[in-house]
Amino acid sequence: MFPSILIVDDETSILKSLSGILSDEGFEVLTASNGYEALKIIENELPDLVLLDIWMPGIDGIDTLKEVKKNHPSTQVVMITGHGTIETAVNATKMGAYDFIEKPISIDKVIVAINNALNFRRLEEENQYLRKKTIERNSITGNSPPIQELKKQISIAAPTDAWVLISGEHGTGKELVARMIHQFSHRADQPLIDVNCAAISNEMFESELLGHEKGAFTKATAKKRGKFELADQGTIFFDEIVDMDLKTQATLLRVLQEKKFQRVGGDRTLTVDVRVITSSNKDLAKEIEAGRFREDLYYRLNVIPIDVPPLRDRYADIPELAELFLAQIAENNGMPIKKLSKSAIEMLQEYSWPGNIREFKNLLERLVITSKKDTIAPEDIPAPYNPKLSVTQGPDAAFFNFERLKDAQKAFEQEFVRKKLKQFAFDVSKTAKRIGAEKSYVQRIARQMKP
Repeated sequence: MFPSILIVDDETSILKSLSGILSDEGFEVLTASNGYEALKIIENELPDLVLLDIWMPGIDGIDTLKEVKKNHPSTQVVMITGHGTIETAVNATKMGAYDFIEKPISIDKVIVAINNALNFRRLEEENQYLRKKTIERNSITGNSPPIQELKKQISIAAPTDAWVLISGEHGTGKELVARMIHQFSHRADQPLIDVNCAAISNEMFESELLGHEKGAFTKATAKKRGKFELADQGTIFFDEIVDMDLKTQATLLRVLQEKKFQRVGGDRTLTVDVRVITSSNKDLAKEIEAGRFREDLYYRLNVIPIDVPPLRDRYADIPELAELFLAQIAENNGMPIKKLSKSAIEMLQEYSWPGNIREFKNLLERLVITSKKDTIAPEDIPAPYNPKLSVTQGPDAAFFNFERLKDAQKAFEQEFVRKKLKQFAFDVSKTAKRIGAEKSYVQRIARQMKP
């Protein structure tokens, strides 16, 4: 379809000449001789662009522009102005007009202004589409009570500038929560900068956060902007903040308090405005007790706490999650979309999922690749996710190699504790409490597991 253009002018000669020229250029042309008529046409026809004269009887161009932008903000408007109304035209652009053209009208300028305005509209529509897709991609799937509560907390926190501390086990989707908070904040058009605290060595952390000047240290062969500088006016997300050492914590606290810093090896002070979101898979209060995390930093970061529930607390979401992940896996691998049978879903809802969403998605990808059928059935699901499989066929078959019951019981007990420690992110106290064992016994096994 050709773009439609509404020409609004009280001069009949201008309406006729512009109509003829723009029709020859391939545009669909509508005309109006005053603001009232223009608003009615816009309401019924929704033109892609309006060429709007400023001086007209009745509703003038400025008032017409206000109404157009109020009711149809995506409609592009190019103002037509006579001699002595340039200041008014400039003010009109501040009110939402894309551009203005002076009389006497140059056809070349009109065509350029129209094409530029329509290209701008296309870019806006593309940006809106991409933003919508980004929000959909970063949205949290599920409607179980824990997820409804999580979405409620996000909706409260996101529009503010308050700092957020996200807690949750490995694989629960803490990064997804951070992205959702950013997407629904007033900083959504600014960058979201991720800092993976576990992936950056302590020696390089200051350089990563603050940046460095050329020659600041041996490997500094060029100037580098740090994470804070890149996140200015946007959001900075510290993933697994607990992995940051005490020295770097002190540096971070100073920057957060002063909102200014210097690059490593530099003498110029830089000021930043960032929103801070952090995440942790460990209990920071216990880390403070153990001397591994600064208490003053904790209270600085923990303005709005948000807890992400593990998958075992939201089994009702598994069918919806499975549908989403199976579609994504099929798209990524160029394969037809597979489904889980009802009994297969019920089987997966009985598993404890120590690896949470990440483990669930990995299993589905494995099932999509290994299963030859369009519908994945319970018999396609391997141990330990399938409780119907004999223990002698699963990973626990080694227990049957013991000659004495006592030895097999001891081996099973220790393996049970090891799995529960992994499930509860090596939180000794929580593991001991949940399985009803002595803390000292669980702690001894935990020490044996560490390299």
